[in-house]
Amino acid sequence: MPGFAPLTARNSQQYRTLSVPELTQQMFDAKNMMAACDPRHGRYLTVAAIFRGRMSMKEVDEQMFNIQNKNSSYFVEWIPNNVKTAVCDIPPKGLTMSATFIGNTTAIQEIFRRISDQFTAMFKRKAFLHWYIGEGMDEMEFTEAESNMNDLVSEYQQYQEASVEDEGDFEEEEIVSEIN
Repeated sequence: MPGFAPLTARNSQQYRTLSVPELTQQMFDAKNMMAACDPRHGRYLTVAAIFRGRMSMKEVDEQMFNIQNKNSSYFVEWIPNNVKTAVCDIPPKGLTMSATFIGNTTAIQEIFRRISDQFTAMFKRKAFLHWYIGEGMDEMEFTEAESNMNDLVSEYQQYQEASVEDEGDFEEEEIVSEIN
């Protein structure tokens, strides 16, 4: 899920100075996400953040570490070192500093579910299907795509509920399947 901070009107930026802690906080805020879902409804598998402007790499690392510790329930514990950061000392035009964010979160399943529900409703009525069939597609391709989407949602749900204790179960399953 992509995000950006600060999200402010161009004219209001001159009245506000940003700090690295404030930028980091904004970056994880649902209002700064570029997708219509709330990351607090899921858990982060991985996060990548690029900070731009004059700031200390040490301060950035400290703030990212603080966010992870304060919000540990929103990060999966079974992926170590799942937050990566980079700092570019050249700020974007018109700003003193900014942060670009991309997070792989299980909350994205909200969007996939919404799309799947809308697709299913239209597919049942065969709405617009004739356009695609006329161009050479097969109805089975749509059924397969729907199945793939449902599998993806199920997989994200599984990741959201997984814990460190579950990891041993997955390894045992893999060993058993390799033996057979």
